[in-house]
Amino acid sequence: MKPVIAVTMGDPAGVGPEILIKALNDARVKKAASVMAVGDLGVLREAAKKLRLKGPSDEQVISVTNLDLKKLKIGKPSKLSGEASVAFIEEALYMTAIGDADAFVTCPISKEAVKKAGFTFPGHTEFIAHLTGTEDFVMMLGGKDLKVVLVTIHESLKKVPSLITTESVLKTISITDKAFKNDFGLKKPRIAVCGLNPHAGEAGMFGDEDKNIIEPAVRKARKAGIDAVGPLPSDTVFYRAVRKKEFDVVVAMYHDQGLGPLKLMHFDDGVNATLGLPVIRTSVDHGTAFDIAWQGKASHESLVAAIEMAAQMAVRRAKA
Repeated sequence: MKPVIAVTMGDPAGVGPEILIKALNDARVKKAASVMAVGDLGVLREAAKKLRLKGPSDEQVISVTNLDLKKLKIGKPSKLSGEASVAFIEEALYMTAIGDADAFVTCPISKEAVKKAGFTFPGHTEFIAHLTGTEDFVMMLGGKDLKVVLVTIHESLKKVPSLITTESVLKTISITDKAFKNDFGLKKPRIAVCGLNPHAGEAGMFGDEDKNIIEPAVRKARKAGIDAVGPLPSDTVFYRAVRKKEFDVVVAMYHDQGLGPLKLMHFDDGVNATLGLPVIRTSVDHGTAFDIAWQGKASHESLVAAIEMAAQMAVRRAKA
């Protein structure tokens, strides 16, 4: 039996409705899961009409809102679209939490729109963690060839060194190890841990964070039975992970260290997953793209990949 995946529509004024309609019509999605769209039936049908695609049936959509299409400004963030975006997330999470869905996938929201609606969280991840009461969680972005987990996410480079602690690195490694066992079916995940500085500090020549902070975290992880290696120079570790297949996942210290290589490999089909939650949640790895909304130009490849990954994680977590 195929897993049931709840998929939010994202911001109604962005590319969310478009890529969701495309996904519902995609044979790969139909093969991977039974998808329930969580959004607005009227908006989805209007988007399908404009795109000349088959619209969803009543049974395919949990219609949370009944938006006035005349007030919805396509391609522009608004309080109306922000409020709807948040409502879709809450409903999809609730469905997953009570067992009506095995996992949920989120289409992109606009930070500007949800802020207009009174939303105070940095994004999806922090909001979902708050609603589930989860304190320890990490962001993973990945595709078939490379998966990356971040110790720090959206922080300025100036702040990063102060946020890298033995505790934060060890926590990230531990959450990653558990998730890759339960959700990705690996008995002993091979985890590469990046250094912070060039050449992982070069024995202290380029900084001592690698030796004094990251290395102790890796030692503690290994002592706990986790197959972690590092700190490793980030200019070679991704080559080793992708070309040499030495590692299953790379733990990066900061945003661009990990996501530059990731997006080189998986720009169109990358998936954002939150590890450490009591529920399974994946997301597309792109924004609302207001400039091309409802024009038939947006690729739905990332959404297909996110649905497929969520379905695979649901099956594996059930077995675990």
